[in-house]
Amino acid sequence: MKEFVEFIAKHLVENPESVKVSEVNGAYSTVYELKVAPNDMGKIIGKHGRNVQAFRVVLNALARKAGKHATLEIVEGGYRR
Repeated sequence: MKEFVEFIAKHLVENPESVKVSEVNGAYSTVYELKVAPNDMGKIIGKHGRNVQAFRVVLNALARKAGKHATLEIVEGGYRR
């Protein structure tokens, strides 16, 4: 799933080399932290948050199919959104 997050993010942004995905495994779920360049935040989030919401829905569906729970956090400069 980490590869999925990275693949989608790289195709949404202008600077694909700045995309970094880290995986934090918890007791009940996995959190994927997505770091992008500051000027690409708007492309990931989308108008009214539509892109990131769709991204999270597809990631959650993929995780549920594998019998897991996953969430997506977008990180820029140490701040979570």
